[in-house]
Amino acid sequence: MTELVTAAQMRAIEQAAIESGDVTGLELMERAGQGVVEAIFEEWPELDTEVPDAPAASGEGGAAPAAQGRPPRDISGPKKQRAVVLCGPGNNGGDGFVVARLLKAKGWEVSVWELAAPGEGAPDAAICRQAWLEAGGAISTWDEIEPLGAPDLLVDAVFGTGLTRPIPVALANMFRLFRDRWHAEANWDDRIMRQVAVDIPSGLSSDTGWALRPDEDPRENLPDGWPDFMDWVFPTDLTVTFHNAKLGHFLRAGGTLSRKLRIKPLHGLGVFDASGGLPVSVEGHVRLIEPVFHGREVPGYLHFSFLEKHLGHKFDHGHALVMSGPPGQGGAARLAARGALRIGAGLVTVGCPLRAVTEHAVQLTAIMVKGLDGTHGLGEILEDKRITGLCLGPGLGLGPATADLVRIALEAKRGTVLDADALSRFQRKPDVLFDMLHDNCVLTPHGGEFARLFPDLAERLDAQENTGTYSKVDATREAAKRAGCVVLFKGADTVIAAPDGRCSINAAVGERAVPWLATAGAGDVLAGMITGLLARGFDAMSAAETVAWLHVEAARSFGPGLIAEDLPEELPKVFRALGL
Repeated sequence: MTELVTAAQMRAIEQAAIESGDVTGLELMERAGQGVVEAIFEEWPELDTEVPDAPAASGEGGAAPAAQGRPPRDISGPKKQRAVVLCGPGNNGGDGFVVARLLKAKGWEVSVWELAAPGEGAPDAAICRQAWLEAGGAISTWDEIEPLGAPDLLVDAVFGTGLTRPIPVALANMFRLFRDRWHAEANWDDRIMRQVAVDIPSGLSSDTGWALRPDEDPRENLPDGWPDFMDWVFPTDLTVTFHNAKLGHFLRAGGTLSRKLRIKPLHGLGVFDASGGLPVSVEGHVRLIEPVFHGREVPGYLHFSFLEKHLGHKFDHGHALVMSGPPGQGGAARLAARGALRIGAGLVTVGCPLRAVTEHAVQLTAIMVKGLDGTHGLGEILEDKRITGLCLGPGLGLGPATADLVRIALEAKRGTVLDADALSRFQRKPDVLFDMLHDNCVLTPHGGEFARLFPDLAERLDAQENTGTYSKVDATREAAKRAGCVVLFKGADTVIAAPDGRCSINAAVGERAVPWLATAGAGDVLAGMITGLLARGFDAMSAAETVAWLHVEAARSFGPGLIAEDLPEELPKVFRALGL
């Protein structure tokens, strides 16, 4: 899996490499700038051309209509590509000066704007700035850059991964001006302004994904539904980071602000691992869930071949029991049961009050229905040791019986998923639930349910908007330790943590975004799928990680228009694509 690191972990990796004597900070900066330029041309090969100066246009059709009150632009004949590079006073700005110098060497017209000259803490950046000036470059003011109009490429190298404070409001206003004016002008001229961030979009915390609010609020006349952070953090078409992706690339606004992320190794400098990157060993890192095929590592430490069925009979693949609530509330349980069956559980039963049997029986065929007389009935059916996975919560109700059913289920020590009502029922006394949980349980809260069970953690998380020091990863890790079991904190940036500190992120952002997954019942299917894998013998962390990834892949496979019932039925297509 891809390892995700914090800003402090990345600094420690770089510092260890520098202290080894085999590489200098300046070499790392040069390689980073080169990596950005490489990534730009890999993403947009059409930009990797050197166009000679074009003669002035004459005759008809040589000018485009004026935009934003400017004189008409000459768009006839070939022209040089133009870039604007925004540089900050730290090492991120130093990377930007390298990018500017390399683009200029390829024949680009490059304008550089700097927030401030590199300070005493950034000597390598100062050297790169001087190299830019010695190469014939200049530092331009905004008043000199703005009249030139929208560039072909805008590079954000203002603030990097170490930002923990709000950006200046003047910079936020510049970002808004770029977005509003230059995009409008580019569209008017039927051109594209490509936006690139070095390491991470400026204004975004690389540890938490929070968009750090400016020191003054620049918002005014925002469109309905427009995320307010879009008004001061500059969204990008491409973000180029180095060695490891950072937590903030996938958490909260991080996945929204960059349409594509590329990770460039800082290789060839003497102290690197076999893959060409800096040393990988980072204690306490977070893993990004992603598949690697053909027998190599896949989500949850397992090969997808474990999902296959080569030998044995149905009981060799587990029996999942999904508990349902009173009549009229059984749809969620049926969705969960279908998810458990499609993920490969050998048998699946819906357990329900006797008066709800008919409702389920007329809608289920491959899934069995068992009428249960409350907690006594659940205790009786759990005497069958072949039931290896339990799911409680979807449509179970919030009455006193729910707490009793959860207690009986947990006493059986089977693989257990608690979701929805099984979580909310304990919101007044969450410690009562925590005392009953065991290490083969998975809790699957969304934001509201998380806040009910862990109100102090949720409050601390929401209070971090302008400090960027406490992340969803931190909150989920603390929750898992407190609960003593795996916690899957749902969202586009789903975070999964185990009590021992293991943690992973399943990011449905950027190219992997599936906004149509925000539909009623999708979480019920997720809970059922995890239950199916627990029933099949997966450990709790592996089951949660594997299902989180498959859940998104099923939604991607189906596409817009998805409803919850489609998710289980899409799994066979996903499995075939995996070669199962």
